[in-house]
Amino acid sequence: MVDIFDEVEEDLRAERTERLLKKYAWLLIVLVAAVIGAAVGWQLWNRYQTSQDAAAAARYVAVQNALERPGGARADQIATLDQLAASAPEGYKTLARLRAAGLKADAGDAAGAVALWNEVAADAGADRLFRDLASLLATERQLDRGDPAQIEARLKVLAQPDNPWSTLAQEQLAMLDLRQGKLDEARRKLQVLSFDIESPAGLRARASALLAGLGAQAAK
Repeated sequence: MVDIFDEVEEDLRAERTERLLKKYAWLLIVLVAAVIGAAVGWQLWNRYQTSQDAAAAARYVAVQNALERPGGARADQIATLDQLAASAPEGYKTLARLRAAGLKADAGDAAGAVALWNEVAADAGADRLFRDLASLLATERQLDRGDPAQIEARLKVLAQPDNPWSTLAQEQLAMLDLRQGKLDEARRKLQVLSFDIESPAGLRARASALLAGLGAQAAK
């Protein structure tokens, strides 16, 4: 008797399963199609992103090569970099803006360069290292004419010990002190830099030369 009941129960389960499959077969088909479509879409998106990165890299390298050739048209290269900054993936967009800013600064367009550096510094999508570098370059161009309080506030953030640009920011803070006539504070910062073995050799040399100049100036 038990076997008979088991067989009947199995038949009933099979019948219910068959009815459910018939009733919801369309839903299963839709789900499977959606999963397959998502997988295909992801692959296509990855390929598109890869192609975009490759195209941006090729254009950026072409600009770099053109800039290394003597007599290259800087205006043309800046225009190309501006296009990359507007449409390239995030990494190349940041590099393009930094390079274009450097070219504008070299051409005497300090305002245009600072504007681009400030764009990078404020771009939350850019790498933190590049954002801080852009902020440092912008303050460097404004040291002799920008608002001292604003410049100091930006530099103090960069001068923190854990920041890769810390020593360069400290050097700029010393220069800002000199501009404002704060000679003792400038000397103190320069002395620290001149003895900091972790600072670049060129920076230590500049700090020592400035200290020597300040000493000679005080002796007069």
